[in-house]
Amino acid sequence: MNRSAHRRSRPRGRRLFAVAATVVAVAASTTFVLDAEAAVPGAPSGMSLVFSDDFTGAAGTGLNRSDWLYDVGTSYPGGAANWGTGEIETMTDSTQNVYHDGNGNLAIKPIRDSGGKWTSGRVETQRTDFAAPAGGKVRIEARIQQPNVSGAAAAGYWPAFWTMGEGARPVGATNWPSIGEWDVMEDINGRSSVFGALHCGVNPGGPCNETVGLSSGEHACAGCQTGFHTYAVEYDRSTSPETLSWYLDGQQYFTVNSGQMDATSWNNATHHGVFVILNVAVGGGFPDAFGGGPTASTQSGAAMLVDYVAVWQSGGSTTPPTTTPTTSPTTTPPTTTPPGDTRDAYAVTEAESSNASSGVQAEACAEGGQDVAALGNGDWLQFDNVDFGTGGVRDFVARVASGAPAGVSGLVEVRLDSRSNAPIGSFAVANTGGWQSWRSVPGNVANVTGKHTVFLTFASGQPADFVNVNWFQFRR
Repeated sequence: MNRSAHRRSRPRGRRLFAVAATVVAVAASTTFVLDAEAAVPGAPSGMSLVFSDDFTGAAGTGLNRSDWLYDVGTSYPGGAANWGTGEIETMTDSTQNVYHDGNGNLAIKPIRDSGGKWTSGRVETQRTDFAAPAGGKVRIEARIQQPNVSGAAAAGYWPAFWTMGEGARPVGATNWPSIGEWDVMEDINGRSSVFGALHCGVNPGGPCNETVGLSSGEHACAGCQTGFHTYAVEYDRSTSPETLSWYLDGQQYFTVNSGQMDATSWNNATHHGVFVILNVAVGGGFPDAFGGGPTASTQSGAAMLVDYVAVWQSGGSTTPPTTTPTTSPTTTPPTTTPPGDTRDAYAVTEAESSNASSGVQAEACAEGGQDVAALGNGDWLQFDNVDFGTGGVRDFVARVASGAPAGVSGLVEVRLDSRSNAPIGSFAVANTGGWQSWRSVPGNVANVTGKHTVFLTFASGQPADFVNVNWFQFRR
């Protein structure tokens, strides 16, 4: 097939990829038709559950907005139109489109109105910190029944279960594909199949061959429209090279490894938190590549059903701790480091002890001492003479709080020696429940040795303040 026929000119915030011309055959022809509702399974060996939702809400109710946010409209604010893929629906938070079905499932239903316009649903986890720490793994899985529609009635249907890197959220995914996208399950036009892919690097071209991505091609999935199947991606940092592997009903069918590209592109696509997305698009470049749609024959109202979503992790915890690291009690801040003295990177550093700053203010902290408040896009804190010794840095954790309104979030970034240098690590943060509602949020960082000036910089796609910081530290 001619892949150039369905490339997008300015991809932002959603993905489009072409596929291999051949269909990957399934060794067994068994059709998996499982119970409509199943409990979240136990953790895989050596892993722990860090997030799950089994969608047991009452029929017709919406999602728990503490766990999920709704994308609405036809783009991220500031992002490309039609979610960057040419899809034609308008996403809503209406319970006509996104709702609990009363049988333990989330339903995402595309609907065509009498005027021919389509609405549908797209939801994301509030959390953006699902990550594999150095030496560990993360597995992201869902049990899904694809929309039960096929043939001409399915033209234009595009259900998906996927992730994007945490850095996408504050800027409307305008940094796609560099922040990484892991497509766990996609199907188009009711083809009884599944596609998996990794997107990374630059567009067009680059190490992930954008806008195609590094794709599994089309993998047969008998009964995916008529029954539930499990779809998973597992990122393994305990091996060399590191691997991303895709699974259908527990059977691995596709793998990408870090040796397939330069280290920077791989790390930018994987060495950070991700958030989970579930949606059903209508139309766009991917369905177009397989015959197009929707048409007058396309059926309205065939829902994708999601029984559960679960995230497991090993080799450390991505769950934000409820207390500070044991190196420093929350309510007893250590003595501020005098300017000019060497700072231990692995000890808690109070935010108000910065050697220089811009756009910030100190205030009394509910946990004792002071915090640094009113942090927004372009603000920064500078800490001199931070000694990392011989290295071995595993991650970075900051004690943060946010009372930012809905839709306002941003990145806390770590940079060394100059604010213009690329970040060595970051994490995203949105409303935590209030400006004095504190939580400790970790983020992966590159290994560092020696003594450096550390900058905390703050980036957001909105002008509003989005975070307060009490303290931070690096961990081995």
